[in-house]
Amino acid sequence: MSESPAVTVDPNSLHESLDSGKNVRIIDVRTPGEFESVHIPGAYNVPLDLLREHRDEFCAHFDENVVLVCRSGQRAGQAEETLRDAGLFNLHILAGGMLGWESAGLPVNRGAERWDLERQVRLVAGSLVLSSVLGSIAVPKLKWLAAGIGGGLTFAALSNTCAMGMLLSKLPYNRAASCNAQSIVAQLVQSNSERAERN
Repeated sequence: MSESPAVTVDPNSLHESLDSGKNVRIIDVRTPGEFESVHIPGAYNVPLDLLREHRDEFCAHFDENVVLVCRSGQRAGQAEETLRDAGLFNLHILAGGMLGWESAGLPVNRGAERWDLERQVRLVAGSLVLSSVLGSIAVPKLKWLAAGIGGGLTFAALSNTCAMGMLLSKLPYNRAASCNAQSIVAQLVQSNSERAERN
């Protein structure tokens, strides 16, 4: 199998592929909380950190075309790198992520509304900067906390990673009890069995 760069697939093309019954596995790498709020029908939730920890287990069950989804495309790109490093090349990234899918007016499953991870990062970073700047009136050294947050955000932009986002994704708010490697692999195996029975 030759190595080629990941291709993006636009939301309408993906929807047409799903409607026509093509073998496509949609892997949503957002947090379980984000997935619960809104997701593409038939998608599997494999949070990015879980995918990284158990990539070989998951790769063994990704035998069809895989479309990686996140909010806007950044985490899906990181997931693509992780899976490509493990030797998987049948990968696509949903152009525009869930934002693109929803703006195209395509069907979604909705659950309890939760803040997406990027919004949580903005809240925490902004709150830390604001409180440290205000607190520096009484304790001047607090200004360095604001500088540290600014430096962290700059590094996050340059490296296309986000340590604060990774930490926030581990909070109970962003987790689901059923989102573990074993339960996801069991869902993938069951799906493969059902597909084999239909064919």
